[in-house]
Amino acid sequence: MKKGWQTKKLSEVCLVERGSSPRPIKEFFTTNPDGVNWIKIGDTEEGGRYVYSTAQKITPEGAKQSRFVKEGDFILTNSMSFGRPYIMKTTGYIHDGWFVLRLKEFIDTDYFYHLLSSDVVQSQFRQLASGAIVQNISGDLVKMAILPIPPLAEQQRIVGLLDEAFEGLSTAKANAEKNLQNARALFESHLQFVFTQRGSGWVETTLARATDGIFTGPFGSLVHKSDYVANGVPLVNPAHITEVGIEPDMRKTVSKSTALRLKNYIMSEGDIVIGRRGEMGRCALVTEIENGWLCGTGSFFIKPSSRCDTRYLVRFLRSENCKARLEKIAGGAVMPNLSNTDLGNLTFDLPPLGQQKAIVEEIDQLHEETQRLSRIYEQKLAALESLKKALLHQAFAGEL
Repeated sequence: MKKGWQTKKLSEVCLVERGSSPRPIKEFFTTNPDGVNWIKIGDTEEGGRYVYSTAQKITPEGAKQSRFVKEGDFILTNSMSFGRPYIMKTTGYIHDGWFVLRLKEFIDTDYFYHLLSSDVVQSQFRQLASGAIVQNISGDLVKMAILPIPPLAEQQRIVGLLDEAFEGLSTAKANAEKNLQNARALFESHLQFVFTQRGSGWVETTLARATDGIFTGPFGSLVHKSDYVANGVPLVNPAHITEVGIEPDMRKTVSKSTALRLKNYIMSEGDIVIGRRGEMGRCALVTEIENGWLCGTGSFFIKPSSRCDTRYLVRFLRSENCKARLEKIAGGAVMPNLSNTDLGNLTFDLPPLGQQKAIVEEIDQLHEETQRLSRIYEQKLAALESLKKALLHQAFAGEL
């Protein structure tokens, strides 16, 4: 360790106290002027440093059963997102999902924040919390974390370097995230243009007329919990339809005899399977791999026809414009639920078959390029995060 640096337990650099909550808490919420701030995880921003305000207040009577925190105090989460530090920019009261940490005078506030946020301390918190059913840690365990503490002037020098570096990283991250959004938005914009234009030979039709039929998966009464076996014939429900195809749950399949009983719901290569509840527009083409699989209770399957290229139809159904239309007709306040009739009556403009195939080729090429760009920006984001961790590691090893 560098000259002048020390290692100290967390308990040696701050006072650690756990929050507490009046119960039942609902009885102490208030909108009255004499209410005091009640601090919850929802009042924070992930990656943010400060707590400026709270959404809820509790009564002065409730406050007597809680823990007061003042401006400048640290609070540390002790829940499923345990170990996240924040600096108070207001006053309030904390429940038992928080610790309050009050620093001694030889610790710089911002140095302490960066230190607690680093893997130097976070890895210790994870190790201390290991084995618990719900990952949280007691105050006694928190106090055991070992911290590298340089002289105050060095702490302040490190903070200056980290803040300057992180400002640059934050800008680079924002740019990469924006570019990632732009790449995806460009693809969706092209889809919207393609599917809303109308050229020579285009005809207005419905999904029912453009295909050879829309069929509903089996009702729940036809497939019972006792029918499920592992590694049998998969059923395709909306949850099994992904951005890239179909991913079955091989733990919940049916036997060949059950599949034979449900033969009216067996799908063939070239069919389209589409969810009828939940997220609208979730669909995929049935390939050679899924040939013979069953349509699940939450899905429809669409039979192809010579009038419509199924790859074109999948792209259309997955477009944001079509999703919005399906959500509008599906209804259902809690979970949208689409009827066979409503899906069949969906109108759209259909180009000649040869043009459909050409459009799909163009869309596929643009999608491939969009995916390539997305991977580049995702790699940049991962690299920026790795760089941030490396800077923190160097800082607290005295190498910055």
